Parts: sequence; C-alpha cells; structure tokens
Amino acid sequence: MLMKKLFGAICAVICAATVGQAADAAGPLPVRPREFKDSYPKFSWDRVPLYQHVRKGTSFTPEEIRYLATFPLITFEKTTGAQQFGSTEAGTLAAARAVKQLNPAATILYYRNVIVHYGSYAANAQLEGFSSAFLTGKDGRGRLVRNTVEAYDLTNPRLRTWWLDGVRTVCADPAIDGVFLDGNVKVLEPAYLLKELGAARKNAVVAGYHELMQATRAAIGPKKLMIANLVRARFPDSGLGWLDAFDGTYVEGFETTVGATSREDYVAKGIAATQAAARRGAIVAFTAGVGKSVADEETNAQLTDEVRHRATKDAETQRRLTYCLGMFLICAEEYSYFLAHDGYDATRSSTWLKRPPEFDHPLGPPQSPAKRDGYIYTREFQHASVRIDVKTEHATIRWHREASAPAAK
Repeated sequence: MLMKKLFGAICAVICAATVGQAADAAGPLPVRPREFKDSYPKFSWDRVPLYQHVRKGTSFTPEEIRYLATFPLITFEKTTGAQQFGSTEAGTLAAARAVKQLNPAATILYYRNVIVHYGSYAANAQLEGFSSAFLTGKDGRGRLVRNTVEAYDLTNPRLRTWWLDGVRTVCADPAIDGVFLDGNVKVLEPAYLLKELGAARKNAVVAGYHELMQATRAAIGPKKLMIANLVRARFPDSGLGWLDAFDGTYVEGFETTVGATSREDYVAKGIAATQAAARRGAIVAFTAGVGKSVADEETNAQLTDEVRHRATKDAETQRRLTYCLGMFLICAEEYSYFLAHDGYDATRSSTWLKRPPEFDHPLGPPQSPAKRDGYIYTREFQHASVRIDVKTEHATIRWHREASAPAAK
C-alpha cells in the first residue's frame, strides 16, 4: 500500500510538471479503449451528426417531441418541465420517456451541475437543515457563484452523498442514458473562487470534486454515460488530462479567449484539443452560438445558459452558421455531434424547431484528418470539401454535386 501511494505521488508530480504543455504540442493521445461502446449514441456520417441541448419549463408539445426524436444525442437542461411537473427530475423523465416512445435509440442525458446549486430540483428539499452544504468565503459570505447563487461544498462527504443519490435515482430510469456534468471548469479553474476561499480551501474543493466524479461512475454503473463540460483551451493542457474519467466532453465557449492569448491562437488551441479528444474515441458534443453573444459587461464572458441575441435570417447569420459548422467538421470524428443555437431556452430560441438545409446534404466519412496551414484548415469528406480561416472567421463548405444519394455508413 505504501508503494502504491508513493507511485501515485510520483505520478502526480510528473503530471503537474507537464500540465503546462499546450494541447497541440503534447503529441497524439492514446485511443480510449471502450468496454461499453454499445452505450454510445447512434452515429452516422450520412449527414451532419447532430446534438440537441434544450430546456423548457413546461411540457414539450407533440411537434417538439417529434423534432427532438430526430436527434441521436440530447441533453435536457435544468428546469426542464419543472413548472408543469413540479421538479426538474420529473420534467426530465417525462420528456425523455416521450422521446423514447418515438425513437428508442435516442441517447438522453440528465443535467446536473457539480458545484452550482440550482432550484427546481426535488432533491433540494433534503438539504433543509443540512449544515455546511454550501461554500462560504473567508468573510463568511455565501452565494459565491456570480454573487447570487450558492456553490456546493464538495469537501463535505455528506453533501457528495446527497448529490450522488439524486443522480443515481434519475439515471436508474431506463429512459435516461447518462448524466451531463456541468460546472467542471468552475471547479478546476485555479483562479475561480481562490480569493474568496483561499488556496488550501480551494485545493480541498478540487480534491472533493475528483472524489465525486469517481463515485459517480461507481454509482450509475459503467453502461451509463458521463459527459462533462470540460475540454477548454483556457487550461494549459485544454483539460485533456482529466478526460479519461468521462465518456466524452461538451464543447462551448470555443472563441471566448482567456488570458493574453490572441483569439486566433486560442481557437487554434481549442481545435487541437477537440481533435485530440475526438480521435481518442471520446464523445464530443460541439456547440456554437449563431446569434450575437450577450456578454457580461464586467468580464466579457458569455452569460450562463449561453444566452444570445436571436439569430436572424440574414447573410451574417448564414455566414456564422457556415463558419461554426466548418469548425466542427475540422474537428469531428466518430461520435462527434454538432449544435448551432442562440440559447438553450426553447421558448425564446429562433433556432428551435429549425433544420438548416446544410444538415440534409449528404456528407460521408472524412477522407483524412484536417490539414493546417497557419490559421487556415482544410478537410475532405466523401461528399464535401471544408475550408475555414480562423483569422477572418470565414468558412466555405462545398457540397459535391455528385452526392445525390445518401453517404455510406
């Protein structure tokens, strides 16, 4: 046991020493061996593989359920169905069961944040009278997330058990195929809440998070998926070092630069990291905003829930959609899925219930990995040629005229 602990400590030191390497300089990552690939979402290169991430406080209409049933991978966000069914848990299960009736092959994820305490969950009632459930700053102040929302005290074993019990209960339902884990970046970003908590407390929270993620796998079992909002160019290794704990990663904030890195270099690093994650067999849920960003004026960061101005039917929106789709295709491998949106709320999104014609063009499998020349990337698919220019934020996708029949699977 002593030798095992010593070996682990040595590995930790080596990991810490190498974490500063950029993703595109770290070399190829090993392909992830998957024992339960039959749990992965359905995938095909016939058309652009799509992802859906949505919330709606009331139940979805029959038309909306039919629309949702066309997606191979779906996450029902927090507050889904809570107004009508009384809780996010009940609303998520109602929506998932309705989709499964039309498309049993759809893969559906239950949303849970690992640190931010959101309302509308039935499990929250169990926290009444629960001491030390939430983090407090050195000054005794709570509501540390955006100064308005409580943050879970992940150092508390009882809190972790409560969180696990809630996830285990919902994921046990056959209509739920796994859990979407949000808030990982908040925990793992070294500067987040560091001033409020102090270094020792912050490190303890990170350690508690890693224990929670290991326990989640044990709690829900190996056949249920764990998809984390994780890979991000803001980290020295873009978060790839943590990816093996999960079945895949959600990708957002692709162009929101952090630190002194230029936008072009930040996006290039994100592309390299997403390519690396996809090539090692991870599920990639790639999202990109097609509406103009609604940013926090103080931090210039995208607001929670990826809120955006409504996308419009103009040339600029079409240009943006082509660029976002081009970025995805440059990165995509098997089990990569794409979502272009202007927010998660079905009641206000202009992309909801829409299907751009690009999604119905035959695509076919990639003929090779993407090629890079400076900030220009190109890639050939069986029925399409893709070129993006990160510097000008412009892309062209040439759909081959000869692609009159569906691409081979």
